[in-house]
Amino acid sequence: MKKTTLALLSTAALSFSAASHAHFQMAYTPEMQLAKPATLDMKLVFGHPMENGHVMDMEKPLEFFVQFKDKRTDLMAKLKEISWQGPENKAKAYQADVKVQRNGDYIFAVVPTPYYEKNEDVYIQQITKSFVNKGAMPTGWEEPLGLKTEILPLNKPYQVFAGGTFSGKVVSNGKPVAGAECEVEFVNTDINLEKNAFGKTNYREAPQSAIVAFTDENGVFTFGLPKAGTWGFACLGTGPDTEYQGKELSQDAVIWVQAKEL
Repeated sequence: MKKTTLALLSTAALSFSAASHAHFQMAYTPEMQLAKPATLDMKLVFGHPMENGHVMDMEKPLEFFVQFKDKRTDLMAKLKEISWQGPENKAKAYQADVKVQRNGDYIFAVVPTPYYEKNEDVYIQQITKSFVNKGAMPTGWEEPLGLKTEILPLNKPYQVFAGGTFSGKVVSNGKPVAGAECEVEFVNTDINLEKNAFGKTNYREAPQSAIVAFTDENGVFTFGLPKAGTWGFACLGTGPDTEYQGKELSQDAVIWVQAKEL
């Protein structure tokens, strides 16, 4: 996870945004591949993982669940409010202990309460997926969850390799979204699960502007992952909902993947 930097590859187009580094909803646990049963320490944090800057307060999510094969388990009752320490400030976040016992793919989904971004006078709702596999037995990592918007992985999200690529298909109500702008970030600091904190120093200097890939006519983007680490993709405004409490809403699809050295 400490070996992360930047390279560029997209099947459609790749550009740099003049905007600052993006907000990213995280559903984080340090290891996406498990050999033995375990209790995951899952953290839900809203921040800037590549810049490692300001952390935003989260309200309690609207939904938090895990999909295992054909069974969906509501995890809302497991959520505990915590205080998350960033390098600049503290913010409200959430934690859950989740048991993983059987072999297969566990797909976690967070539907957060929209966050009001005062500087832009808009709401942001990042519908987020992350994955854990136990026993090296795939059982449905590629399957949709029926979320309003989501990124369907076209590679195993827990088994991509540094120097290779990751591809995802962005859908809104199940239909591909062409020309979607997808921002790319990586976790650029240590994460202390016991202290609920980001590290005070970054692994390396962050890029000066956001990394952006666009989906092609089939809703697919591809990005080269040159280094090992935890990488996030946020495709902006791809959801069907565009307004919340009388203001503009950006309903985004987010996915987290983990790249390893081969």
